[in-house]
Amino acid sequence: MPRAVYVLALGIFAMVTSEFAVAGLMPQMAAALHATVPQIGYLITAFAAAMAAGGPVLTVAVMKLPPRTALPVLLTVFLAGNVLAATATGYGTMLAARVVTGVASQAFFGVAISLCARLTRPEIRGRAVAVAMNGLMLGTLLGLPLSTLIGERLGWRAAFWAVSVLALVAAAATLAGVPRVAAAPSGGLCAEAGVFTRPRLWLALAGSTLIIGATFSAFSYFTPILTGLTGFSAGTVPLLLIAYGAAAVVGNTVVGRLADRYTLPVLAVGPLLSLVFLAGLAVLAGMAVPAVVCMLGIGLAGVTMTPAMVTRVQRAGNAGPLVNTVHSSFITLGVVIGSSLGAVAIDTWGLRAPLWLGAALAAVGLLTVLPELGGGDSGGRTAGEHGTTGAVQPAAPEAVSRG
Repeated sequence: MPRAVYVLALGIFAMVTSEFAVAGLMPQMAAALHATVPQIGYLITAFAAAMAAGGPVLTVAVMKLPPRTALPVLLTVFLAGNVLAATATGYGTMLAARVVTGVASQAFFGVAISLCARLTRPEIRGRAVAVAMNGLMLGTLLGLPLSTLIGERLGWRAAFWAVSVLALVAAAATLAGVPRVAAAPSGGLCAEAGVFTRPRLWLALAGSTLIIGATFSAFSYFTPILTGLTGFSAGTVPLLLIAYGAAAVVGNTVVGRLADRYTLPVLAVGPLLSLVFLAGLAVLAGMAVPAVVCMLGIGLAGVTMTPAMVTRVQRAGNAGPLVNTVHSSFITLGVVIGSSLGAVAIDTWGLRAPLWLGAALAAVGLLTVLPELGGGDSGGRTAGEHGTTGAVQPAAPEAVSRG
């Protein structure tokens, strides 16, 4: 596995930590910015919306740059957003900072995942994506509690300064660890966008949205579910969430090992298991041990499908930065759909409702895989076999310098 893949994971870790930092700092930020807690909550929504809508636009802007240039540029924009957040004196400034960091994060994801495909052999690309996406898993597992701890001890601004330092470290590591690779071959924006006329690609994108939406319809409300239905104390829930994050890291590693050879079977089994565990938690939420088992099962089979989803999308379209960024936008859309519909479901039917919603989304996500699975394609083809303009092959030796 090229060392650059681990460097990309560090950058993703920094961005996910910034994304979730607000969730643990709401009361302090609300007091300092003269806002309400719900208004601070909208900063999370603004980050996600900026990722989904603005990320592809910024990706187009850096698409012709070599990755070793594009990635530090995106990290610089991300750094600027975090510095703006750390120095914000009003809600409007903080909102602008969240938009800037969200756009930069999504573009970084797209360029990073595309680079993983270019630097690795076809048979280990899914594993490479899993290694890079461990930055996301660890950001969820460690980034949120660490930023919350820093905010509680040193003030909420210190948490954003800490993320800024982490961004600088990631930029330095990128310059040192990412090889010199030419910009991905491209026929221009029209050629890159032309791949989105393929129905198979849209089916893959929809599947990713549904699978992630199923997970986040539950994950977003684990705290009230575990305290209100299962009866755990508020102090126990953070430990359970850490266990959930650890399960996600394990699941991501396993899926990464299988994603290349068994793409579609993995994407069939994953939503099926999510459906079972989500429905199980809905039924058994009142019993502590079964509830924890189901929660960990959701961690193992939920967002951990990302390496297989990325492999599927790259084979349906190509491995270029624009396709990967748009795919990340659809994943973000899944987060928004799952969390927002989950809130509506709770208001209407109670705390078990988002779990049933997640089970339904997982079932529909499974249906998006079955047509291809029934056609006998287990997903064994490599990205780029379709001969698309944006498809990339491993860089030629003379195009890569480790210096």
